[in-house]
Amino acid sequence: MAYRIIVALSQRTLHLLEGDRVIRSYPIAIGKILTQSPVGEYRIVNKVPHPGGPFGAFWMGLSRPHYGIHGTNNPASIGHAVSHGCIRMYNEDVLALARFVPIGIRVTIRP
Repeated sequence: MAYRIIVALSQRTLHLLEGDRVIRSYPIAIGKILTQSPVGEYRIVNKVPHPGGPFGAFWMGLSRPHYGIHGTNNPASIGHAVSHGCIRMYNEDVLALARFVPIGIRVTIRP
């Protein structure tokens, strides 16, 4: 069965699904009001371990340029609307997720 990701912005949660079954859920930070996370259907187009700076332990780029799912150097931000539109995760969570996520996986970002 194929994996996919659903990001629920209102719940500030990222869900990893296998088929139609949620197998993991993670708390996230989302874009702030002026730089909201983009709602829509995307794919993971690249994976970069240790990207440096504010991106924490791992970066997974979305098919929408300049947006991604990544770790953080500010774990206190998780659960808040503080990013420039990216989906921010605890470093240990983004590393766990990256093990499941192949390039090309579908990512749905919902309001």
